[in-house]
Amino acid sequence: MKKVLKILSVSLLTLLALVIVLPALLKGKVEATLKNTINKNINATLDFDSATLSLLKHFPNATVEVKNSVLVNQLPFEGDTLFAAETVALTLALHELFKGGKDPIRIQRVQVDRAKLHLKTDETQNTNYAIAKQSDRADSTTKEKKSTQVALALESYAITNTEIRYEDTTSGMRLALSEVHHSGTGDLSLEKSELNTTTQALVSLAVDSTTYLNAQRLALDARVGIDFTKNRYTFLENKALINQLPLVFEGFVQVNEDHQNVDITFKTPSSAFKHFLGAIPEAYSKSLEAVQTAGTFEVDGHLKGVINAERIPTFHINIDAENASFHYPELTNSVQNLSLHAEIDNTTGLAEDTAIDLKKLSFTIDQDTFTLRSHITELLGNPKVNAHINGTVNLANLAQAYPLPSAANLKGLLKADITTAFDQESIEKKQYQRTKTRGNLTLTEFEYPVAALKQPIHIDVANLTFTPQTASINTLKGKMGATDFSATGTLNNLLGCIFNDEKIEGRFKVNSNTVVLDDFKKEDNAKVIATKPNTSTASEEKIKIPAFLDCTLHVTARNLIYDNLSLKNVTGTLHLKDETATLDNVTSDLFGGTLGLSGTVSTQKEIPTFSLDLKMNRCNISESFASLDLFKVVAPLTQALQGQLNSDIAITGNLKDDLIPNLATISGDWKAQLVSAQIDTKNAPLVSTLNHQLPFLHLEDWSFNDLKTSVRFTDGAVTIQPFTLTHKDIAIEVAGGHTFDQQLHYTTTLQLPAHYLGKEVTQRLPQVDENTLKALTLPVIVKIEGSYTQPIVRTDLTTGMSQLTTQLIELQAQKLVRQGRDKAKDLLSAVVQKKSTDSSTTNTSELEATLGRLLHNTSEDTVTSKRKEDPIIKTARSIFGGLLGTDKKDEGQ
Repeated sequence: MKKVLKILSVSLLTLLALVIVLPALLKGKVEATLKNTINKNINATLDFDSATLSLLKHFPNATVEVKNSVLVNQLPFEGDTLFAAETVALTLALHELFKGGKDPIRIQRVQVDRAKLHLKTDETQNTNYAIAKQSDRADSTTKEKKSTQVALALESYAITNTEIRYEDTTSGMRLALSEVHHSGTGDLSLEKSELNTTTQALVSLAVDSTTYLNAQRLALDARVGIDFTKNRYTFLENKALINQLPLVFEGFVQVNEDHQNVDITFKTPSSAFKHFLGAIPEAYSKSLEAVQTAGTFEVDGHLKGVINAERIPTFHINIDAENASFHYPELTNSVQNLSLHAEIDNTTGLAEDTAIDLKKLSFTIDQDTFTLRSHITELLGNPKVNAHINGTVNLANLAQAYPLPSAANLKGLLKADITTAFDQESIEKKQYQRTKTRGNLTLTEFEYPVAALKQPIHIDVANLTFTPQTASINTLKGKMGATDFSATGTLNNLLGCIFNDEKIEGRFKVNSNTVVLDDFKKEDNAKVIATKPNTSTASEEKIKIPAFLDCTLHVTARNLIYDNLSLKNVTGTLHLKDETATLDNVTSDLFGGTLGLSGTVSTQKEIPTFSLDLKMNRCNISESFASLDLFKVVAPLTQALQGQLNSDIAITGNLKDDLIPNLATISGDWKAQLVSAQIDTKNAPLVSTLNHQLPFLHLEDWSFNDLKTSVRFTDGAVTIQPFTLTHKDIAIEVAGGHTFDQQLHYTTTLQLPAHYLGKEVTQRLPQVDENTLKALTLPVIVKIEGSYTQPIVRTDLTTGMSQLTTQLIELQAQKLVRQGRDKAKDLLSAVVQKKSTDSSTTNTSELEATLGRLLHNTSEDTVTSKRKEDPIIKTARSIFGGLLGTDKKDEGQ
């Protein structure tokens, strides 16, 4: 006995050692075998990070676990990823790993987790999933050695957390299965067997631009009979749940080499109306457990025929509800007298020939009855729609009878009697003349939140008349926040807006008592999260021009409030397109004058931009300065002016989120003309400083009537075109500029008549007569720097001193020349007189010599005078001293 136990212990220890050690020894062989075996049998390339072998998970069988596998297509889909999975686990008998190349490796169990499978069919009907190589067929007289293959002897399989997508480029069909959990059990090694499966997934289906299913929940429990000899799969006992709608079905699918045969029938297991609500996604229908229902609801149908590249099975589906009602216990109203009769057909097997015939859908809520009839043909081709809507619906009652999303918050009374006929191709090509829509729609007390706007739109009344070409707005009155409006006009593409998510196109005449631009703000969902002290949580608001608008509006508004501006009697044309507002010929009363405006405002990009031309006529200067930040940075001195202003402004730049200009980004040109303007020195530190340092100016007495100037501003700096101010006989030439933060860099030149110097100074110019003194000007250069509130004024006398000295010398020289001319005249008179009394003839050359000596003497006198009049320079210096209040005496006086 001890010997037996000893042998058994040694055997168990040896087996345990093998179980632990063998996977490590075989790791390289397993990885190589898997890659070689699979890649030899497919027209694709399989790769993975690692493959590990375990003998413990399903002992005595082996488990091969492949991590991060990727299957990449070859031509004609070269480089596309067909399949990728985080984990693929294969269970097989241990001896299967040691087979040679003659026999296939038999896999018993497959488990796939977190996989993505992307199936495609291109324009030429190539499929990316047809990757299996053709089997080598041995001739009866020839023995050929087969390559190593993989065979399924599955007992079970499972696919979890997986996504499957299928795209058919030719038909435009897109099928997506997400959150797929599918498992099956059965012996698939037999020629005939049964497979029990369980499936859960979210199903989405779209064809071209039409979505038929959007993340609809599907649950399926199916027992499938499999005949591998005929490739036939028969549904023996099956139950599906689409959202919460149960269906039972039976029939078969047979897979042939170039097509599949389908013959399936289905129906609801009972006729309870609650099944109708169950077909609606749970997110909209909510829990049905406590819902009270009455009436019947039935669905039945069949699919039969061939599936290949050109055809689909023919099918017929009936949907019927009669005398139905339902009531959610938490809501106050119920839906009564609900009738639904619809058929979905395809009689040709061509996908585009699918048709939906909604014979009748009607219901009553409270006292309102609504009816819809519709017939749609070529559903998967160019859908053609014929429909008629008639009835009255209190939109608020909808939310009291059916659990609509809280964001809808519908209010209002809708009355409609509309007949329409159109096809999708006409709408997509905007060939609205091929559509036929007629009828009337009236909406009263309607309220609807618009995602692009902060404030909901409230419609007091809207009445529309539909014709094949347009929808005419006969009456539209409403408000949004503090903004009121009334409008008439036409819409050109209402069907495109409803069905193709196109922009609203139209022309409107809009009248308003008050327009508040702040009502067009949009709340930004991005929140600033407080992570530090003194950091507050806030939601940033932006004004956005709605992207869905492509309209022309002829606007008249009595009041338009923009920031702190109140514009009166606004008229003009506004074009809205691509999140851009183009203003054309806009006029308004502003600051006691008129404003003309044209240009663009765009909110397309993250940072809004603008480009505007403004014409201001006889606007009050002080009001303009108090309300417009632009004036404060471009012309700060305007706050000291009283009067009126004409100006032309061309300006571009960025806007803040509330569409107020960001002054740090603006650039442009400004041409201004002052009308009846006077200066108020109390509001102008610069003027007070100039008056103090140059007391003779008396700027408070100056008038700036018809003063014209031109200003250019960019990159936070202002440059003015030089101009001249004149008051009485004083002229001031102004040049320079300043920065937006009011740092001054100006140079002014005062042309000051000499008589302003006073008698004490002018008496020092005994050589200059009074008339000449009046014509004498003294240039004073004044440099203005510092800030507008604390200006620094400096005078430059160098140029003025030089010019004054030059003028005085020139005047003295002219005086001496005149004196020389007088002497010449006297000499000539004497010569003439002598000639008349003397009979002898005087030689002409003698006269010329005499004149030459006279002119020579005059010239010498002038030079001598200059030397003698050097004190004039000293006098000039003293003049400037007296001018600036520092009347210094000449040396020696």
